[in-house]
Amino acid sequence: MKSKSLWSMLLLIVAAVLTLSACQSDKADSDPSSGKDDPKASKANKTGMPIVDESLDLEIFANKPAQNEDNDWNDILVWNHYRDMTNVNVKWDLVSPDALDEKRNLALGSGDLPDAFFLSSIPNTDLLRYGKQGVFLPLNDLIEEYAPNLTKIMEEDPSIKKAITFPDGNIYSMPSLIEKDFLSLRLSARPWVNEAWLKEVGMDIPETTGEFYEYLKAVKELDPAGDGKTIPYGGTVIQELIQWLSGSFGVMNRGPSNSANIDVDPKDESKVRFYATTDEYKEMLTYIHKLYDEKLIDQSIFSIEWGQFLANASNNLYGSMIFYDPIELFGEEIGGQYNSMAALEGPDGQQSYNKISSPVWVTDNLVLTSDNPNPAATVRWMDHFYSDEGAKLYYMGVEGETFEEKDGEIKYMDHILNPEGDMTFEQALVKQLTWLGSINGIIKSDYFQGGESAPQSMAAAEKIEPMVAEEIWPRFTFTEEENKVLQSAGEDIAKYVEEMRDKFITGDEDLSEWDKYVETIESMNFEEVVKVYQQAYDRYRGE
Repeated sequence: MKSKSLWSMLLLIVAAVLTLSACQSDKADSDPSSGKDDPKASKANKTGMPIVDESLDLEIFANKPAQNEDNDWNDILVWNHYRDMTNVNVKWDLVSPDALDEKRNLALGSGDLPDAFFLSSIPNTDLLRYGKQGVFLPLNDLIEEYAPNLTKIMEEDPSIKKAITFPDGNIYSMPSLIEKDFLSLRLSARPWVNEAWLKEVGMDIPETTGEFYEYLKAVKELDPAGDGKTIPYGGTVIQELIQWLSGSFGVMNRGPSNSANIDVDPKDESKVRFYATTDEYKEMLTYIHKLYDEKLIDQSIFSIEWGQFLANASNNLYGSMIFYDPIELFGEEIGGQYNSMAALEGPDGQQSYNKISSPVWVTDNLVLTSDNPNPAATVRWMDHFYSDEGAKLYYMGVEGETFEEKDGEIKYMDHILNPEGDMTFEQALVKQLTWLGSINGIIKSDYFQGGESAPQSMAAAEKIEPMVAEEIWPRFTFTEEENKVLQSAGEDIAKYVEEMRDKFITGDEDLSEWDKYVETIESMNFEEVVKVYQQAYDRYRGE
């Protein structure tokens, strides 16, 4: 169940808008020079360990996920070991997710700042706002001089630097990354089909939207679960199905990271397109409505809880689903029945897998404040986790204590994989490591031990890889004025689109009202919102 616990936590992470109080305005007049001219800031060894010759104390504010509630980062193997390596002693101010917004708000509002924020869910709007105020330090020069590992990654994939560079030209945070080739993790939940039921209805794995419909229909008629309990397609949210099918209908062609129904115009790739008013999008909703109307989609998909979904799956009620590794979650007997699907070919011959994240998981892995006593050493402290050695330390721990390596294979030791008594894998892991629900640095497939590294999931990713969209955008960054537009008209439009999307699918709103839906969107300061995204895209392209 290790994948479930990690992802259930990650999916609960939400962005928050912070309020800037008067006492912070004093910071606006301070020198935002990243500490370059402060003699303390240069006391860091550029290479090798330790990072500093004399012990450096740092106070870091950190989000502590629920999976980590039984450990204390101030006295745990992974951070104790790293302290001894670096000579940097971190005092962790650990905050639970339910108190994160309030505590972070208090820290920023009072002016009593930590030296850094670690995985604290700071949205881009606030990174820019506090960066311009001088509360958060610009890191451009420090990264260039003291972060060779991150610099190398950004040189290999320029989209990463673009994702963390703001319109004012500054970088205010160091990101959490997924190794670009670790496709299985970037896919997140992926499509599965019950291969045992495919055999019962005499069909092969669906490769087109038409074949998928015929399979769902055949499963419903056969009712292999019995007593009408069979659910041809099930999931935890309708959004997963929509994103999977997007590549079959030619929308969301640059991935889901900019979740505002924006992609690139197929007729002119220098232009963005608002695809939620296109004929292609309407055709996709028409197809999904057909599935829902014929009860081929779980009728409770708009309200189902995770626990109920997992219970249904464990009782073998689903003919297909979009979720994480079935064997890891449901065991071999049930999960072993499933095989993966790739992208379906749509009615117009389009077949692309667009449901894939950018390598930039979050932008705010580490944010340095103006109170930081040694920015150079802090940047070097973080940069280690973008290296192979650092990724191994964070996700695997210390050789001989948490993992062992034999014949080129690295794995956790038996006291973690098979703990004594009633202790679970997760409980044994968090006694010495902190990565559950807390992705840091760069995640590499060689060291990440969640369900996305399981054989079934890796095989699914290999099948999907040839169909992955040509380019996947990270989240764009915006100016303060642009953010004002997005936080008003942009949010209103997004909310209306989602509301109408669900109504079109369920039939609560007839698709004959499509023109009215489009007209309503166009009356909601629509052109200004599209203009904002076009400006962000132009910057992203370097224009």
